[in-house]
Amino acid sequence: MAKKNIFVDAFGTPYFLKRAIIFTLGMISYRRFNGFNKLKITGTENLLDLPDSNVLFVSNHQTYFADVAAMYHVSCAVNNGYLNTIKNPIYLLNPKVDFYYVAAEETMNKGILARIFKIAGAVTVKRTWRAKGENVQRNVDLKEVDNILKALDNGWVITFPQGTTTAFAQGRKGTATLVKNQKPIVIPIKINGFRRAFDKKGLLIKKTGVEPSMEFKKPLDINYETESSQQILTKIMNAIEQSQEFNVLYDYDEEQKIIKEEKKKI
Repeated sequence: MAKKNIFVDAFGTPYFLKRAIIFTLGMISYRRFNGFNKLKITGTENLLDLPDSNVLFVSNHQTYFADVAAMYHVSCAVNNGYLNTIKNPIYLLNPKVDFYYVAAEETMNKGILARIFKIAGAVTVKRTWRAKGENVQRNVDLKEVDNILKALDNGWVITFPQGTTTAFAQGRKGTATLVKNQKPIVIPIKINGFRRAFDKKGLLIKKTGVEPSMEFKKPLDINYETESSQQILTKIMNAIEQSQEFNVLYDYDEEQKIIKEEKKKI
């Protein structure tokens, strides 16, 4: 692992600026997760004693920004000794600054708020299969892969293997290939209720009184020598409960019906 600079992060962003942004965004979003809606957190004991780097969180995805904002709250809370709770926002005074997330480049370039979120720790990538709402086919940008590796070499990284907020979309093999090559500790996260509580961007509260949940599971048991990228991807998708076998247990149409009914009441 490269020696860390005590003043700037892996991409040259001053830590004092990141701390200020994380604190400000954290205070603005705090009541969304512990006021209007109560975030239910489980499994953060699995984050204790993790190394400071080469830890990859893999999660399903329901909104553009609320999922990540909630994860920042949890990581900061755990960094200050609070497990399975974000009740005391004093943890925002001492955030985990080497905490990054992989995000679509086109999403992070839309609007001033997205650009502020980007400074907090985004590692941007261009989707190889979709751009500006159209299907595309393009090669992986190796510089973007290097940026993810740089983030892993310096801290914790969140990635969303499906690359979309659509439930039960197929996982992207690039995540599994990264895991096989880099050999990080892989922590699965299962989230639920975010698309019911927030709009698609995750900026507006759609409904109050919802209890979105975030479950941090035990590190995946991966044999990096014998398991293929496809086998690793299967493990990841099962762990975040987004494989097709879980689709049978999830009534997406019923959820959409409930959301439509809620909109009529507004």
